[in-house]
Amino acid sequence: MLEALGSLAAALWTAFRPGTVLLGAVVFLLLSDLLKRQRPKNYPPGPPRLPFFVKKYGNLFSLELGDLPSVVITGLPLIKEVLVHQDQNFVNRPITPIRERVFKENGLIMSNGHIWKEQRRFSLTALRNFGLGRKSLEEHIQEEVAYLVQAIGEKNGQPFNPHFKINNAVSNIICSIAFGERFDYQDDQFQELLRLLDEVTYLETTLWCQLYNVFPRIMNFLPGPHQRLFSNWEKLKMFVARMIENHKRDWNPDEARDFIDAYLQETEKHKGNAASSFHEENLIYSTLDLFFAGTETTSTTLRWGLLYMALYPEIQEKVQAEIDKVLGKSRPPSTATRESMPYTNAVIHEVQRMGNIIPLNVPREVTVDTILAGYHLPKGTMVLTNLTALHRDPAEWATPDTFNPEHFLENGQFKKREAFLPFSIGKRMCLGEQLARTELFIFFTSLLQKFTFRPPDNEELSLTFRMGLTLSPVSHRLCAVPRA
Repeated sequence: MLEALGSLAAALWTAFRPGTVLLGAVVFLLLSDLLKRQRPKNYPPGPPRLPFFVKKYGNLFSLELGDLPSVVITGLPLIKEVLVHQDQNFVNRPITPIRERVFKENGLIMSNGHIWKEQRRFSLTALRNFGLGRKSLEEHIQEEVAYLVQAIGEKNGQPFNPHFKINNAVSNIICSIAFGERFDYQDDQFQELLRLLDEVTYLETTLWCQLYNVFPRIMNFLPGPHQRLFSNWEKLKMFVARMIENHKRDWNPDEARDFIDAYLQETEKHKGNAASSFHEENLIYSTLDLFFAGTETTSTTLRWGLLYMALYPEIQEKVQAEIDKVLGKSRPPSTATRESMPYTNAVIHEVQRMGNIIPLNVPREVTVDTILAGYHLPKGTMVLTNLTALHRDPAEWATPDTFNPEHFLENGQFKKREAFLPFSIGKRMCLGEQLARTELFIFFTSLLQKFTFRPPDNEELSLTFRMGLTLSPVSHRLCAVPRA
């Protein structure tokens, strides 16, 4: 029956324009959503059951997208209640049909229970063993900065799109940890992998992919962007699988060169243990998670940072004045110099606040029926923590909608803010936070030490974002003028 339905749908796709089929799908989704079950007793208030219409109903409101009951949590007290105080009731990730098809229940980011605990514990240890928090990793980042500075310098101040140069540089840091090597900016194969990674980041939030999450059995037979998403993920898996095979050829079980080697060692230790989550398939998933998280989030934040500097030249000048005072023209920045550079540190934090690249945080799922703020949340409810509202809360920020580094300064010194949660909080907070903070400071400071960023002549820069798994700047060009 489903095969026949899929064939019919495919025939309709070829007979009609894609827009016609898309409109029909949307209408069908809206109608089916309106006819679904009633809300549970004492469930949080929320907008009508329309999957694409959202209106705020207080600090806890319901939002149902297709077949997935969801609630949105707003405000620091409730966010801390969910992610810290009652974290055992909200520790899981919801597994959507797309996630299940691509990653099953494995990996680091979206796994749960025993698998998540094993994989996170191992990955944290491996990251530390391969330099996290050590001077050697900082030196490696500084070396990568030199390659990036050279690549940007070759543009001689002429307009260029910074997207993939920054992606490649940032990705090389996690690649050195995961694969034991970096990739040249002219490596066509790696540029294609970065393109695939960028495309899946965008595709997964498109309407067709969301329709797949609601009607996976039907959408399996339909052509469309969701099929390209799956194809891209398969190509990325194949790349990691080839890297694993290359490692096996000269693998020394007594000496781990990188994450893959360490994982192969761990797999050997657990061989024969059916309950273990350490196997080659999960090595692919966990490595992909590291590759994705270690590339996309930091590089996107850096792109926002350079864009803001081009748009706010007076702030850029203050950063460069501090750099000149503390580092001069040639001394490389390091985490040891960060405390002496409060303004630069404040600017980076303000970039993260305004860039707000994961606006609703990575979702959670209610593990058992739970009472929150007096409301009943049934097991299986998806929970979204509203970082956008938190990072733009006028009660927390003096000028919430304006780029203002003074938000993180007090009497000229850097000031931590409790309402600043770009890496989330609790047991499932970003495991690469320390690495990301180090990369952001060294890359950002080094680039402003060497260049002044400005808009190209007769081109207007915009803060418009592209929606995806992260919010990233739309495609744009910058001029990087070498500093004397």
